[in-house]
Amino acid sequence: MADITDIKSILYTEKTLGQQENGVIVVQTSPRMTKTGLKEVFREYFGIVPNKINSLNQSGKIKTFRGKKGKQNDFKKFYVTLPEGAEIESLAV
Repeated sequence: MADITDIKSILYTEKTLGQQENGVIVVQTSPRMTKTGLKEVFREYFGIVPNKINSLNQSGKIKTFRGKKGKQNDFKKFYVTLPEGAEIESLAV
């Protein structure tokens, strides 16, 4: 079962801030999160049922640090479309 601890962060970039004006929030989660699980989390913790959820699997980048190669963690991004007029106060910038 999905939990709020599976949500790693809300992404705040130039692109995502433009989407927030249209009611779309971009959420970074663990790779095991599903659309239905995220919908449950939004319903339970924020009291909002999203209109639409799109998902994107993002694989971690390979980086070199002090001459050794390493890989960043994989994560999942969700584009959550909120109903018109709905707003999450704790996520506002």
